[in-house]
Amino acid sequence: MPVQVKDIVESLNQEAPFSLAEAWDNVGLLVGDPDQEVTAVLAGLDPTNRLVEEAIALGANTIITHHPVIFKPLPNINTAEPGGRLLQKALAGQIALIGCHTNFDSAREGVSDYLALQLGLINLSPLVCSPGDNASGTGLGRIGSYSSPLAAVDFVARMLRVLNLPSVQMAGTLPAKITTVAICGGSGSDLAPLAFQRGADVYLSAEIKHSTALWAVENNFCIIDGTHYATEKPAVALLVKKLQEAGEQKNWNIRILQTQDEHPPFVLLDKTYNPQ
Repeated sequence: MPVQVKDIVESLNQEAPFSLAEAWDNVGLLVGDPDQEVTAVLAGLDPTNRLVEEAIALGANTIITHHPVIFKPLPNINTAEPGGRLLQKALAGQIALIGCHTNFDSAREGVSDYLALQLGLINLSPLVCSPGDNASGTGLGRIGSYSSPLAAVDFVARMLRVLNLPSVQMAGTLPAKITTVAICGGSGSDLAPLAFQRGADVYLSAEIKHSTALWAVENNFCIIDGTHYATEKPAVALLVKKLQEAGEQKNWNIRILQTQDEHPPFVLLDKTYNPQ
């Protein structure tokens, strides 16, 4: 039987239940017809015009992004602006847009789990358990450990490799030896005190507030800002892998692809900058 958009949505719901999403979030099928037949699926981190154009070029009529294309109620759809233009392209091309956001953050084997495993951490548990769910391991952020302490220089090298970054910003003091690490993919500044209370040697997240950085310095606690993009991007590959495995089990005869044309919005600007 042909694979329909609703089949993809249901598979995502099994892997990362939409019920795990935060109350303020917007997840699931956000644009499109649930009964539409799927030609191919393209997964990325951010819903952008560039991603929609890549989907069109690949012949994919279903897009899954971690960040939702519609986050807050839209007062209007102005197709002269990028957001409106994106929706216009998707609707004109009959491209379904699916969001898999904080449900994927909190799911077991989700965003933070995958980042933690890439860093080599074991004995993982959530920093914040999902409401009423203290046993299944769902919730925001993760805290884990190394079986043997890791030298600071080795931890930094491993972290930069996993994040695919040349450098990161740090507040506080990096311990000489690191055993316990707390992480939260994406914007996790508010979880820093909890990571400290749980005994983490280092807290890795993104969008760390100035006040939180000052707090880390005052408490001699190490916080690393790995950028929103870099701390969440690795999980896109996990999302693709999960859907590909589901497709094999259910005999889906469709391509499930990861974007090759997505890049972080920020670039490094230093003294070597030359606009020519």
